[in-house]
Amino acid sequence: MKVDPPTFPRAIKPVLNGFLDLVYPRDCVNCGDLVEGERFDYICSRCVDELYRVEPPWCSTCGFPFYGKLEGDRNCPHCVELDPVFEKGRTLFLYRALGRNLKHELKYNRAHFLLGDFRRLIQEAKDLEVFLAGAILVPVPLHPRKLRERGFNQSLLLARCIAKVSGDLPVDNLLERIIDTSSQTRLGREQRIKNMERAFALKADAQIFVEKKYVVVDDVFTTGATLNACCATLQKAGAEKLRVLTLGHG
Repeated sequence: MKVDPPTFPRAIKPVLNGFLDLVYPRDCVNCGDLVEGERFDYICSRCVDELYRVEPPWCSTCGFPFYGKLEGDRNCPHCVELDPVFEKGRTLFLYRALGRNLKHELKYNRAHFLLGDFRRLIQEAKDLEVFLAGAILVPVPLHPRKLRERGFNQSLLLARCIAKVSGDLPVDNLLERIIDTSSQTRLGREQRIKNMERAFALKADAQIFVEKKYVVVDDVFTTGATLNACCATLQKAGAEKLRVLTLGHG
């Protein structure tokens, strides 16, 4: 006979969590110190303060921040050669220190317990609600071999986090990766762009609506080659309103 696991009323959960914290104190995933307070589950307040959050003004294409006083047009060195097919891009923090460690823990160490903290970081991002309003979120897909190897797609997990804190926006796996490209880590800009050519395709059952806004989601913006290739595939299928969103940049 199948027995359902016990459930706890919502009012009891904070008490239960507090008791568990006393018995099993939580360590900061970044520095190893105890996590104090209730703001984040696995990031201590000192490390959170060291996160390089992106504040305006930022590049409208890739989201990288412009420092100092901004007057007139300014070219961003991170995407000046990208020739994007998407109209706008946002990123939440720079891929340094804590930002790099958070992404590494999720992607390579299967730290799914961090997703609650990612949701809180997404909630605190400035003007993100306006950027995402009415959008369909499209995660960057993994090749089937890489998906079997890793066991999950971090871009899909992040898209679901974003959807949850942004009013349950739809998440649609419209794309598939049809070429098992080599790692992008050690490649330069031109090599990355060439590596991504024809790497993605629209799924056979995918539907594109011209009037809808599509936001392609990935974990990190480096040169933008992967995101741009995904957007180009959606554009060829008829999408006209295209944006990109990444957790980190660098």
